[in-house]
Amino acid sequence: MSSLESNTEADSDLTPKIPVWELPDVPKGNLSPHLQLQRTRVVCNKEAPTNTENVQYSGAYAAMGVDNSLGLGEFRKRFRVEVIRLTEGDMEFDLIGIDASLANAFRRILIAELPTMAIEKVLIANNTSVIQDEVLAHRLGLIPLQVDPRLFEYMSENDIPNEKNTIVFKLHAQCEKGGSRSTVKTDELKWLPNGSELLLATENMASNEASKPKTYTSFTCSQDSLPEFSKNPIAPKHPDIIIAKLGPGQEIELEAHAVKGMGKTHAKWSPVATAWYRMLPEVVLLQEVEGNKAEELVKKCPVKVFDIEDICKGVKRAAVARPRDCTLCRECIRGDDWEKFVALQRIKDHFIFTIESTGALPPEVLFTEAVKILEDKCERVITELS
Repeated sequence: MSSLESNTEADSDLTPKIPVWELPDVPKGNLSPHLQLQRTRVVCNKEAPTNTENVQYSGAYAAMGVDNSLGLGEFRKRFRVEVIRLTEGDMEFDLIGIDASLANAFRRILIAELPTMAIEKVLIANNTSVIQDEVLAHRLGLIPLQVDPRLFEYMSENDIPNEKNTIVFKLHAQCEKGGSRSTVKTDELKWLPNGSELLLATENMASNEASKPKTYTSFTCSQDSLPEFSKNPIAPKHPDIIIAKLGPGQEIELEAHAVKGMGKTHAKWSPVATAWYRMLPEVVLLQEVEGNKAEELVKKCPVKVFDIEDICKGVKRAAVARPRDCTLCRECIRGDDWEKFVALQRIKDHFIFTIESTGALPPEVLFTEAVKILEDKCERVITELS
């Protein structure tokens, strides 16, 4: 090997390697208006929406001197989260400056990858109701529990149920003979902080009565002695969910064990009732709509997006008052020549996100936990590539 080749290799080894995400942003030029509209908006015509695809290729507009790549600095400038509505059970917020793939990643993580506690094993001692055992166990599994899953561990097949991975509930309800029908609700599920009270079948036949009887769990301490549960006892989130209805003489006696799991295993572990998003609607008046035409436009919209404003001397003009409420039903552009007055669009990088929690965790906590999970996924990918 020549000295020139060796010097070249040595110089390449000394060259600092800068990660791609730390490279400076390439200056961007300006696109023509029609290309900018195609790049940033979904246009909704009477027949079907157009410009629905995203232009991801970094060199798509290289011939016009425009760089289409997205650097970290540009992303930081554009991305933001704006909370619109926040209650105990649901949350609506705007994700601005991201791609649809990221919004969908959050949605899928919220539905399938955030852990919760749910009833997995049901030990039925007596069930004389009209509901079959397997149907009763399924109904119990779908009851949302008011407990932070981050305080518990996952339980594998070889693990022994203990105070760190299992929550035990007891249900004993009966309807007296000669009485009227009774309704069993979730407020009758009683938390057993000391673990299971049902003896194992082998223990019932054991001859050594001096030893401590074994149950279906092995708790070393009571769960209500832990500071996390001393002031907030574990219970179903809603006390009035109907479990079963009993006729005279019927009875249900069982024990339910809840463990930690994720929605991708079973829907009962999903922490959200629903998580969905939509692109922000944009309603544009292409020209002024006045007089009777304005009143007609207001009546055409079923969700009252348009409103009437007085200009002067009794002249009425239509205005876009509530564009966020637009469902893009396209009633306002149906009919003769209405597309000359109104344009319906969606902003491609602005998403209205809605989370409805089942009650285990507040919706704002669910979103922050989803961000952490996505961050861990990205770190694993970077580690594998480096």
